[in-house]
Amino acid sequence: MPYVITLHRVQEATQESPPAHTARVLIDRLWPRGLRKQALGDIQWLHDASPDTALRKGLHSGELSPKQFSRQYQQQLQQTPDTLIPLMKLARAGELQLLTATRDPQNSYLTVLRQAVLEALAEEDRECDGGEPSSPVCYAHLKE
Repeated sequence: MPYVITLHRVQEATQESPPAHTARVLIDRLWPRGLRKQALGDIQWLHDASPDTALRKGLHSGELSPKQFSRQYQQQLQQTPDTLIPLMKLARAGELQLLTATRDPQNSYLTVLRQAVLEALAEEDRECDGGEPSSPVCYAHLKE
């Protein structure tokens, strides 16, 4: 099943109305500067899925290269797979927009997160194929 997960800046998302059946989730660990919580509207904030503070600081200080950062962030997501479940449910229900305050979302940690969500969805789809659903996420599409 094809899933649509797009990456956007949160500042742009707060100024636009989302298409129908689109869930928007802010993934930054820190609250974006200059953005009021009232401006979020229907946007959810899931900071647990963002890179932890040590990773973020390591990248910004230059201690970690972007490649090392991506690898360690992938490991973080693998060690805490439950953080992907809310995103998987939203992706199964329709389009999912992952939001960040980063200037270039296409070249940010969101690409790693999107890939992790897509891989988790594919793995669960393989497990569900021809068998009983293993979790509520597996049969979320049947509720429509």
